[in-house]
Amino acid sequence: MKLTKQFQLYESDHTKFIRELKAKNPDMEAGQIAGRALLWDKAPITLADQDKTKESRVQQQAYVYQNKL
Repeated sequence: MKLTKQFQLYESDHTKFIRELKAKNPDMEAGQIAGRALLWDKAPITLADQDKTKESRVQQQAYVYQNKL
């Protein structure tokens, strides 16, 4: 499907806003990448560490605020 020239020149308000924001703050994208690396990009967990975590997990009762009778 080929777009007509009218639609090829269209740019939404959101796209214009993001383009202007990036032009005003050229280092914003580097900050986003650094933030992603800080929170999400983690090294894979080894199988030994997974087993250690699973073994050290404490069984939790169904309703945590109820005292055992």
